[in-house]
Amino acid sequence: MSGMRTGLLPDTIGLSHGSGGRDMHALLEHLVFPCLGITSGEHADQAVLPLGVLTAQGDRLAYTTDSYTVDPLSFPGGDIGSLAVNGTVNDLAVGGAVPLYLTCGLIIEEGLSTVLLRRLLTSMGEAAQVAGVTLVAGDTKVVHRGAADKLFINTSGIGVIPASVTLGQARIRPGDQVLVSGPIGDHGTAILGARGDLHLDVSVPSDCKPLHALCQALVADCLGVRCMRDATRGGVAAVLNEFAAAAHVGIRINEALLPMRAPVRGASEILGLDPLYLANEGTLIAIVSPEESDAALAIMQRFDPGAAAIGEVLERHRGMVSITTSLGGERVLDMPAGELLPRIC
Repeated sequence: MSGMRTGLLPDTIGLSHGSGGRDMHALLEHLVFPCLGITSGEHADQAVLPLGVLTAQGDRLAYTTDSYTVDPLSFPGGDIGSLAVNGTVNDLAVGGAVPLYLTCGLIIEEGLSTVLLRRLLTSMGEAAQVAGVTLVAGDTKVVHRGAADKLFINTSGIGVIPASVTLGQARIRPGDQVLVSGPIGDHGTAILGARGDLHLDVSVPSDCKPLHALCQALVADCLGVRCMRDATRGGVAAVLNEFAAAAHVGIRINEALLPMRAPVRGASEILGLDPLYLANEGTLIAIVSPEESDAALAIMQRFDPGAAAIGEVLERHRGMVSITTSLGGERVLDMPAGELLPRIC
């Protein structure tokens, strides 16, 4: 057993906490389950989900999975726990699904502080409660020191798509409008400031939050929504390039219309970064028909006054994204090459 014992658990996690024996069960029963809001009782090797609950809400099942390795584990506006929930909830929500269930896989490095782990898992449980999802299954592994960086989390999510909802990149048409649900670049900038290695004083929190309520409002009240995507790794630029390539259309946005906080703009200028490539964790891009774009924007602005219409879909320059600069010129906005910031999510 590693570390000094405080109560039922030691101060640090040891290899025995992933062994499947008494120490692992103590970790689960006295830390993991309470923090994640999992009730005690029978714990099988799988979650059994009632089909009636699923079919009552839609006719298609949505399933996604993602892994989270953010560095540092905590940052202004969130931490790896809330990020793991919100990121997976948002991947379901932007496809039109109602998120319902999550699974959680923990890979813990030997020596991780029990206090820190409790705080991160508590944050995860609270985020699941806010998003209205239930954690139904999981797994815990402990690896030797140096085999992981403190804590990695994998979450998989299940949701249901209502019969009335059909979204997809193939539905994008020339003339459609490009909307963004809030200021861009917050998460990437917050991570930069939290690392401290660049000595950058940034007073902006991450936008880490669930988007399920916004997405459900959009698809319920605005039939002109073609598709949505949360702009995480690669930022807005990556999402727009994926849309343009998949739908075989051109997309043009206007730099003057981009919603952006002053600290994000300032940090980007100092470091020579383009905020369009910075990650977001609670901001989505929606492509909406021109007839419904004003209604969709009004819905977005109920959730975040910073939401904005930033561009349009073109018939020419198929597969290409361009940006009209504040000086009146135009440049190509390429798909990002490589990783601008390591370990952002």
